[in-house]
Amino acid sequence: MSRFHMHVGVENLQQSVKFYSALFGQGPTVVKDDYAKWELDDPRINFAISTRSQIIGLDHVGIQAEDETELADIRQRLDSAGIQGVAQEQATCCYAKSDKYWVQDPQNIAWETFQTLDTAPVFSTNTNAASCTPSFSSCC
Repeated sequence: MSRFHMHVGVENLQQSVKFYSALFGQGPTVVKDDYAKWELDDPRINFAISTRSQIIGLDHVGIQAEDETELADIRQRLDSAGIQGVAQEQATCCYAKSDKYWVQDPQNIAWETFQTLDTAPVFSTNTNAASCTPSFSSCC
């Protein structure tokens, strides 16, 4: 079963961790100096915050697939609808290694579909970007 994903850029991580921990009724499952993530079952969401985003507020949303078949199914639905995206294999981002497929909705909101493969000791191996969201040249 997939899990909804949302990433919010924040100015003050400690203050935001306190807020979202109270909202969700539990602390984060991952905490770093610049990042925190809650993997909740009720509601079923992967909710992440970081000080790495290029914007403060909603950075991107997405769907976390449980396996490669589910990820391929999501990409197939997008491809069948003529929605072009950007694939990233073995990407290191948000302290995790993942296979990803990024698209933009008509409002220019980045959507990340991904399968987490493993944890990673660093936020990102991409040293040229503040966040892991790829740049899109145009809306899909």
